[in-house]
Amino acid sequence: MTHRFKSIPVRSSEITPKGVYLSRRDFIKAAGVVAGSMALAACAPEEVGETTTAPQLNGPALNDELGNPANAYEEITNYNNYYEFTTNKEAVAPMAKDFTTSPWTVEVTGMVAKPKTFGVEDLLSMFPQEERIYRLRCVEAWSMVIPWNGFPLASLLKEVEPTSDAQYVRFETVYRPEEMKGQGSPFYPWPYQEGLRIDEAMNELTLLATGIYGEPTLPQNGAPIRLVVPWKYGFKSIKSIVKIELTDQQPSTLWSTVAPNEYGFYANVNPNVDHPRWSQASERRIGELSRRETLMFNGYGEQVSGLYADMDLSVNY
Repeated sequence: MTHRFKSIPVRSSEITPKGVYLSRRDFIKAAGVVAGSMALAACAPEEVGETTTAPQLNGPALNDELGNPANAYEEITNYNNYYEFTTNKEAVAPMAKDFTTSPWTVEVTGMVAKPKTFGVEDLLSMFPQEERIYRLRCVEAWSMVIPWNGFPLASLLKEVEPTSDAQYVRFETVYRPEEMKGQGSPFYPWPYQEGLRIDEAMNELTLLATGIYGEPTLPQNGAPIRLVVPWKYGFKSIKSIVKIELTDQQPSTLWSTVAPNEYGFYANVNPNVDHPRWSQASERRIGELSRRETLMFNGYGEQVSGLYADMDLSVNY
């Protein structure tokens, strides 16, 4: 049974419609305008590919509060950051299409009373799936609105009973360079690793996602199971998880290892702290021509600002 999570402050006008999306001609035209008018903006998207067919849904397209078309399923599944495959966002989907996602297990270990390895089928049957419509804000200053299906990470952690010494949660992506050709790059410390403080991991917003639009997540979006932390930049939401470890040490993460001056451990969306190479004050929603102001904590401050009440977020970035 799917449960809809109702307390997320996302306008209904921001919701991406399932299967009602911009035509290829219109999108290419829009993308061409963007490329010409925003050449200096961070991460202006290129043409969206045709590798994924959007599910069909009757009804009119939804528009955002400015009257612009909302994101499409095709955009969500064809514009992806996933360096394990490639650094080319439009090439991820075709490169990932044959990625093996079954069988799949997730090992939960470390400072827990009941360490356990779960099959994805176990996670689907043990934990009621909920629909969460979240904004995604990339550190590169583009954004989307995505309707995820999944369950709270807190539910899984409670199942394994963290000990009182556990202060952090470490996540690890599968290492499979024969399928994930990007993992052959010597410039990154594979496998991809990420981490959260345990109070962040237990927050009600933190989701383990198993689907999009009520359908199983596709490989390019992190199948079969990924993390979604909507108040943080997208690189914190690690994909294709195979290991979760509870620890008393702050975990090393891929991006804070590669460029600690650019990518901090916390990576909270913060329009007041710029990336060294571009402003974070505004963003461009994929499918829109104009930019919009970025919201502190991506607009989820009411739920999460208390986690950082005693921290200087210009230092603990």
